[in-house]
Amino acid sequence: METLLPNGTIVLLKGGNKRLVIYGRKQIVTGEGGEDIQTQEEEITEQTMYDYIGVPYPEGYISQEYTYAFNHSDIIDIIFRGYEDEEEEEFQKTLRQV
Repeated sequence: METLLPNGTIVLLKGGNKRLVIYGRKQIVTGEGGEDIQTQEEEITEQTMYDYIGVPYPEGYISQEYTYAFNHSDIIDIIFRGYEDEEEEEFQKTLRQV
């Protein structure tokens, strides 16, 4: 994958029935500390980097329990693509280095 989707993008994940809005990219989730972030994987060991972090659309952030970490390969449909400008293009360069 050349570039990640911009923040504000609304997606549907494989096996999902609720759309998510992306609000962060290149997120590290740890298996310790009792975090409530949901993932597509059964179990997180140590640290795992995910392409995106999202929350339900249209509700937005409700609590940590309704926050989802996922990868680009988990997306089956892009409903709406978030805003992109020159600043986003520059940030994509940084994201490619991570």
